[in-house]
Amino acid sequence: MLSAVGIVSEYNPFHNGHRYQLERAKAITGADVVIAIMSGNWLQRGEPAVYDKWQRARAALLSGVDLVIELPFYAAVQPSHLFSAGAVRLAAAIKCQWLAFGAENPTMNYQELIDNQPRHDPSFKQFDRPYASIFQDYLYEKTGIRLNQPNDILAFGYANANHQLGSPLQLMPIQRVGGAHNDNELTAGNVTSASSIRTAIKAGPVSSLKHFVPTPSWEMISTNQPVFAERFWPMLRFELIEAPISQLQKIYQMTEGIEYRLKQAAISAATLSDFLHLVKTKRYTYTRIQRLCSYVLMHAATSDMQVTPQYIRPLGFTEVGRRYLNQVKGDLSLPVISKVNQDVVTDYLNMDFKSGMLMEMVTGAHQDFYRHPIILEK
Repeated sequence: MLSAVGIVSEYNPFHNGHRYQLERAKAITGADVVIAIMSGNWLQRGEPAVYDKWQRARAALLSGVDLVIELPFYAAVQPSHLFSAGAVRLAAAIKCQWLAFGAENPTMNYQELIDNQPRHDPSFKQFDRPYASIFQDYLYEKTGIRLNQPNDILAFGYANANHQLGSPLQLMPIQRVGGAHNDNELTAGNVTSASSIRTAIKAGPVSSLKHFVPTPSWEMISTNQPVFAERFWPMLRFELIEAPISQLQKIYQMTEGIEYRLKQAAISAATLSDFLHLVKTKRYTYTRIQRLCSYVLMHAATSDMQVTPQYIRPLGFTEVGRRYLNQVKGDLSLPVISKVNQDVVTDYLNMDFKSGMLMEMVTGAHQDFYRHPIILEK
């Protein structure tokens, strides 16, 4: 029987740090199969992926992943605790035995954090600070553990979600190597952050990136046109200006009258950067605004986003990945979707289809219709 380790990922793009994590996860667990639970065309910070989900899935499969499962939009474009919960549910649904993830502090006591997280604390009704900051300060006061690094925050989310599910997964934190998660400058050595790689892609030329990524990612970067959020600014601006306030108020997480601020900023701002600067407040971070704007583009209502995973969609697999799917398919509680038609879109993929259509509008590459999982024979 093949055993599987799951890795939650965006692979935006897949780089040498990801390859190190993958190799360590396989070595430590002894797993036969590496399954990537990978975000689709829109990512956790509310931004489009620099390369579409099919390009990124192929690069991952050619770099050591055996099976790529799409993390649906309604889980992928969420605050960290909801992102983590959706990913953990999918990893458990596809019968992973382990969940491996990078962490700045892999020896952190997740159970102590879980046991001391706030419940109905009145301090959380403050409106002058981001929720995440209040949450982290609360945990520090209770436990003395400082939870303020990006991968540690996600790691806690995975641990908490796994705990709430009855701990079906064995957690495998792996020490993060190379540049910090949000570093925008390329580092020495051959491991740097995805943020710094994206910054370099945007600035060009990309030749400096060759030794930071495996060959499949380098081929993707050097031969394809990247996509950045600015490409969607005209669409977003039109949506915000054209939509009546009553319609904007129906968008997921549109609270505290922010819709008025968004509309006025869209009228005033000439660029996406100007718009984000006009909207930002102490309470609303750039990331929260970007996510909210992605919901506007997708016309996402609360009913579209507050759902648990309803399906398993493979974007691609190797021969080992296919054998694993055949091994577990009789025990899966969720349907496996490999062919997309209008009925499938209506019943399951509404948000993924809309986010894919937005990507298709700027790249010209089909995203859902006419696409089948990538099959690599190796």
